Amino acid sequence: MSDQEQHLGNHARFFPMWHFFAFPVVMANALIQIGNVIKAPGLGSLWTALVAVALMMAVFASRVMALRVQDRLIRLEERLRLAAVLPAELQPRIEDLTVRQLVALRFASDQELPQLVKRVLDGALQKEKDIKAAISKWRADHVRA
Repeated sequence: MSDQEQHLGNHARFFPMWHFFAFPVVMANALIQIGNVIKAPGLGSLWTALVAVALMMAVFASRVMALRVQDRLIRLEERLRLAAVLPAELQPRIEDLTVRQLVALRFASDQELPQLVKRVLDGALQKEKDIKAAISKWRADHVRA
């Protein structure tokens, strides 16, 4: 997919191993094991259900942690990019941008970034979805987790 092909309508990424296999399997397993506790209560079935729920939570936590690290890297990258691209009067306010705002702003081209950042800092754009919708020249991100 080239930079021109990614846009607001198609930028969401599915990770098949996660979205279509790992999490659905451990979630189904947890539900089945909870059902087994209801059908045949006992220490063994309760323990199996507890382990299944713990496994589901561990798999989910691994995804959440990967996304948290990714957001921290995006925050760092975008702060460095903003320091290079923003006019001097906006640079002191880089720290005022939230992680979610920086995550959305990463899709903006360097040319439109100063104007979008000003709108975000002035309160005209606050939510990630609104910021992404305001981007006219999309800067693709194909290397995210």
